[in-house]
Amino acid sequence: MTSSKKQIPKIDYGIILTLMLMALVSLITIYSAQKTGQYKVGDHNMNFVPKQIQWYVIGSVAAYIVMRLDSDQMKKISWYAYGLCAFSLLGLLAIDALGFSEKFFLAPERNGARSWYQIPGAGLIQPAEFMKIFLIITLAKVTSGHHVKFVQKTFKSDIWLLLKLGAITGVPALLILKQPDLGTALVFVAILLAVILVSGISWKILTPLFTISGLAGGALLYIAIYHHELLQGVLESHQYKRIYSWLDPYNFRTDEGYQLVNALESIGSGMTSGKGFYKGEVYMPESHSDFIFTTIGEEFGFIGASIVISLFFLLIYQITRTGLDTKNPFYSYICTGVVAMIAFHVFQNIGMTIGLMPITGIPLPFISYGGSGLLANMMVIGIVLSVRYHYKRFMFASDED
Repeated sequence: MTSSKKQIPKIDYGIILTLMLMALVSLITIYSAQKTGQYKVGDHNMNFVPKQIQWYVIGSVAAYIVMRLDSDQMKKISWYAYGLCAFSLLGLLAIDALGFSEKFFLAPERNGARSWYQIPGAGLIQPAEFMKIFLIITLAKVTSGHHVKFVQKTFKSDIWLLLKLGAITGVPALLILKQPDLGTALVFVAILLAVILVSGISWKILTPLFTISGLAGGALLYIAIYHHELLQGVLESHQYKRIYSWLDPYNFRTDEGYQLVNALESIGSGMTSGKGFYKGEVYMPESHSDFIFTTIGEEFGFIGASIVISLFFLLIYQITRTGLDTKNPFYSYICTGVVAMIAFHVFQNIGMTIGLMPITGIPLPFISYGGSGLLANMMVIGIVLSVRYHYKRFMFASDED
């Protein structure tokens, strides 16, 4: 009996296989969401399947390029990329304030928000999607660097780290809120809270912080349910309408509650096994993007929806395992941020289609049609893949002669 070293594969083929399955689900569902013989989804007249394939190919190339970057290279570009994305977010507000969008069609308004740049030949690009990537990297760099500088933790050093993480997240989150895009801003908050949770900050600080945050969230939910009229002066008009239509959609089914009522009817009519591929009957605006889960629920039923949710659980598990396996804190913080980002997207997107959460413009990762969102998500996966690619780890095994 001898002992030998077996090197762990540098590429995580498990994650790649999970993404391939998600891509297959995405293409099948987008195709099915389109009307027979007419590539018409909602108010759009085009075939989205080839474009989704195109973005998956571009995203795969981008993921490979990002995978080749090691931790030192990521740290070097983090602040530059963060600054560039923040500047692009600021540019959207400037274009809106100066009225340039109407003159030059630089940043069209969609669903009440000005969140995209119109790029000739590339279509709409949403800088907030890429800001998520570089926020995660920057938070990871600052957190890991802080612990190198402050080896002996103190109350003061923990507060200082908390303030730094809050400021780094607060800048893009506030710029996105001004678009206005509350849903995407909440993704940034979720990423921040996850990184704080594993950052090593003393629980003497975190316990009251999370307690106060929980109480504030509970109070806000109470107000939204029982005294939602108090939110009129705080929220934008369309955001306020989404709140009351979420609470009582059937009373507003011809107005703000239209999407939620149709989503509930679509998913509910699918029952256990669904109506079958290409047999969806309930009209659903944006069924290829934000409301793609309604197509899954209607045509493939509870079984199909459960399989899709299971794929997300598998992906989150794989990323979590990667973060736990590495001995590099920088990579661990990155994996934490990625898990928080994907988990929040999935919870919010599926939650809004079943009435659990208010409707926001958050897509279902890797499934919904989208250029910027899919490309950014693939780049994030490239970062996760780079953890194993650049981390040499061996496992010992016994072989018989």
